[in-house]
Amino acid sequence: MNREIIVIAHNIRSCHNVGSLLRTADGLNILTVFLTGYTPYPKTSNDARLPHIISKIEKQIHKTALGAENTVHWQHHQDILRLLSRLKNDGYICYALEQTPGAIPLEQVEYGNKIVILVGNELNGLEKQVIKNCHLTIMIPMLGAKESFNVVQAAAMALYLCRFIK
Repeated sequence: MNREIIVIAHNIRSCHNVGSLLRTADGLNILTVFLTGYTPYPKTSNDARLPHIISKIEKQIHKTALGAENTVHWQHHQDILRLLSRLKNDGYICYALEQTPGAIPLEQVEYGNKIVILVGNELNGLEKQVIKNCHLTIMIPMLGAKESFNVVQAAAMALYLCRFIK
């Protein structure tokens, strides 16, 4: 499928998860990865963070990204709601990947050609206000004893399905 797929990683805590997500995005030819809120991100031009903080974060991201931080188009945005509004105005359908009452199993969704998959914090998921600003909430049914997958594993499942299946 030739879709424009964007990922938003909002308030992710782990640099290793960011790196793994960037590597996954590279493998699936994702258009852009937006790192929002307090999600760690590699160095940017005009970066206001302290140099030792930038260096530490970049090393941790690189450990799992293995260079994908240099091959994937990514951007940092602080304001998730403003970004969602802009993407919706550009014709993207925004899917919050979150376990909520009424969430649709991701394999049952008919995806369009301009997709945003939004994933959130490893422990708390996405805030209600962020979910309310998406078109649809999708989820991955759990078959075992655990309540959820790792955020990057969940994103990879959803992105693979969007890229190749539906």
